[in-house]
Amino acid sequence: MVKDPLHFLNFERQTGEVVPAKERVTQFKEVQAQQNQQVREEQSSRCLDCGTPYCQWKCPLHNAIPRWLELAGEGRIMEAAELAHQTNPLPEVCGRVCPQDRLCESVCTLNDEFGAVTIGQVERDITDLALDAGWRPDLSYVAKTGHKVAVIGAGPAGIGCADYLVRAGVAVTVYEAEPVIGGLLSTGIPGFKLEKDIITRRFEVLKDMGVEFVLGTKVGQDISFKELLDGYDAVFLGLGAPRSVDSGLAGSDAEGCLEAAHYLYDQNLKLMQGTELHFDQKGKHVVVIGGGDTAMDCSRTALRQGAASVTLLYRRDRENMPGSPKEVRFAEEEGLQFAFCHQPLEVLAQGGKVEGIRVQETQLGAPDASGRRRPEPVAGSERDLKADTVVLALGFRPQLPPWLSEVGVVADEAGRVLAPDGKTLHPKIFAGGDMVLGADLVVTAIANGRKAAIGILDKLGLTAGVTAA
Repeated sequence: MVKDPLHFLNFERQTGEVVPAKERVTQFKEVQAQQNQQVREEQSSRCLDCGTPYCQWKCPLHNAIPRWLELAGEGRIMEAAELAHQTNPLPEVCGRVCPQDRLCESVCTLNDEFGAVTIGQVERDITDLALDAGWRPDLSYVAKTGHKVAVIGAGPAGIGCADYLVRAGVAVTVYEAEPVIGGLLSTGIPGFKLEKDIITRRFEVLKDMGVEFVLGTKVGQDISFKELLDGYDAVFLGLGAPRSVDSGLAGSDAEGCLEAAHYLYDQNLKLMQGTELHFDQKGKHVVVIGGGDTAMDCSRTALRQGAASVTLLYRRDRENMPGSPKEVRFAEEEGLQFAFCHQPLEVLAQGGKVEGIRVQETQLGAPDASGRRRPEPVAGSERDLKADTVVLALGFRPQLPPWLSEVGVVADEAGRVLAPDGKTLHPKIFAGGDMVLGADLVVTAIANGRKAAIGILDKLGLTAGVTAA
């Protein structure tokens, strides 16, 4: 039966029900429910199946979005999930944390007038439903090659690389310093965006596929890098971007001034392992500095911990914030106060402890080299804000471990490892994700890890076993 070309007019864009702000701010659970079957099929069927699938090409993984939307619209969940996994080892994660409004959904033909197809929600839901129903990747066709590769880092890039290689018959062992997989998916992204049992379930799936994990093991400390380099046919590095950008603020060494990574790690460790909080913000006045998704994560975490007030300080206006508009809206609904066009000058401390922060208003001037309007200070606008805690969410940078430079791997001035197409200067060492790109998206890290896997297969004289992204 031929679908009516104006079928999309029958249904408005509709996502899963959102938990009311007063309820969601009391818990670290996801804020948006699944679409029910009828809504999911209606929303999937809104896809126009454009001759040129802009959504597919805007996605860094080039997921076959129109094809699995069609399957989802027909209720063929298992087939849809299988197709989603052909290009993405973490579709249930990307469906939750990808900025679809800047990627696939931003170029949906329906976006401007009718509302984009709910691509991210469908991606997440079909994967959840399939995995809950027992779907697992079928690797019965894969022949073992006898080659083995070590992957250092179990974040999105490492998982992307490992998944691709094991599907091509390569034995993969992943070494991870933390006791859990996922990298920032586990230790950095809060539970209200990505509940931790989702990563646990994916861990089991990857193990069932044949990926071996060695957790709680620091390369260069618990095991030497030379041992891995000598014992494997190739080594992939997916070490992320662990170094926080230095604020340069006077007083930032005071007790109560926290780096975003440490603050989020503390809360996520409690969620995963039930540990005691070191940075509980209950009853405190919190100021978060930054305008990206990490700043939103810190702000919304503090609200859930029961902070007396949470203020986000950002030196540009709302329209120029790099954070997801959806996350900004959720944060505002939950009680976050915004101080737009304000920049920090100094962390104020008494007796070595934070007691406030001195700020200055800004106005937007001419565009800078990036094309964004430059914030310029407004003379005489300085004022002090009360704060018990200041959270610095200014971004992250890669950091080259010393054992890498010893084998000839080099980085640029920003600390990014030089690895075009995933290949470093060392013939056996490959790299990908944030340590190559700089701090970026989960989906770009996955794509970068898969690209490196293709390079590894080429080095080993093997043919890729899955569709290349």
